[in-house]
This record gives sequence, structure tokens and C-alpha cells, in this order.
Amino acid sequence: MTVDVSYRPIRPGDDLSLDDSFTTATVFAVHQDPHGFTLHEVPVDPPLTKVFPPDEGDDLPEDGFVAEHDGLKGFVSVEHQTWNRRLVIRQLTVAPTHRGRGIGTRLMELALAEGRRHGARTAWLETSSVNVPAVRAYQRMGFALCGLDTTLYTGTPAEGETALYFAKPL
Repeated sequence: MTVDVSYRPIRPGDDLSLDDSFTTATVFAVHQDPHGFTLHEVPVDPPLTKVFPPDEGDDLPEDGFVAEHDGLKGFVSVEHQTWNRRLVIRQLTVAPTHRGRGIGTRLMELALAEGRRHGARTAWLETSSVNVPAVRAYQRMGFALCGLDTTLYTGTPAEGETALYFAKPL
């Protein structure tokens, strides 16, 4: 079903509460050696469902875009880093009932265009090694794996996962 979705900048007071959970039948296992790392997609049985804890409000987005149609259907929040001319994609979320309809791609296009207008030379984002649906989406959007952090989630509910970083030239 095609739905007319409208897009606009995030406004102060926007309620960006959306279900950002996902289910995946595979995850990326990270193998390290003294000279680097490799990722191997491995099946998980039963499939993994990841539910994120509610945001605590300390990282409220100041810039980005929302997708609406009878309520919020998705959003992208960004941060402009001037010292290295980087656009950081802080969060891209599409409501589960509206995934696979191009909303995330359109939100990302708007964010990247905004980054270019601010002089960004690259876009950068982070996701988890278990979020295979996001990794695949980011790769379809032209992002490439550029690094990882095996310690980012230490002491958090995501302990044991690896942070994967992706970049895209603008």
C-alpha cells in the first residue's frame, strides 16, 4: 500500500517516540587478529529481537527531519561537526508498520542534502553488530564499513555487541 508521507524539519517539542525494535535471523560475528578484523554473518536460532530502552532525554535531537502521515512514521536526527566537516547521523528510525517503503531512504537523502548545505564532506554513523537490517539498509544507501569499537557498549544493556561505524563521502 502506498502512503503519501510528508517530510519536514524536526521542531522543538516534537515527540520522536517510535518503536525502533527489530528482529533478525542473523548477526555479525566479529573476528579479530593482531592486524585487523573481519565480519561474518552467522545465523541465530531462534531469531533475535532487540528492543531498545527508552531514551533518557539527555540526547534530544536538535537537527533532522521527520516523516508524517496521520502521525509520526519516522525520523532522522543529525549533528553537524564543523571541525572535521562531518555529518553525524545520530538516529534513523522508521515505524515498523512503515519499513520497506522508502521512508528511511528519503529521510537519509534529506539529511545528507542538509549536510552538504552545511559544508560536510562526509557522513558517518554507528550501529550494532546485531542490527543486520540496519547494516543492510545503510549499505544500500551507499555507506561503507569504516571501523569498529569492541568496547563502546561495555557496561550497557548491549554488552557483548560490537559498534560498527559506516561512512559515506558527500
